[in-house]
Amino acid sequence: MIALQSLLTLSAVLFVIGVCGFITRRNVLIMFMSVELMLNAANLAMLAFARHNASMDPQVVAMFVMALAAAEVAVGLAIIVAVFRRRGTVNIDDLRNLKW
Repeated sequence: MIALQSLLTLSAVLFVIGVCGFITRRNVLIMFMSVELMLNAANLAMLAFARHNASMDPQVVAMFVMALAAAEVAVGLAIIVAVFRRRGTVNIDDLRNLKW
């Protein structure tokens, strides 16, 4: 059995890695993956508290968050691919001006 503190520490580390990846990288794909990592870290913390409190409600919410993240990935990647085909780059500095 894993302790609550260990799960929350892992969640915090994953969230910090996601924040650092979002802030420091200029590639839209890396930034997108960093946002997904932060969502997963929040889910892990929520599920850790759910296990600690012996409640099933946060697990249901976590499933909805994962479904929302899957939809976000589908739409986000479609937009990124469309921008890449049009502009030829996914560097955020080159995409500041989104006039086609």
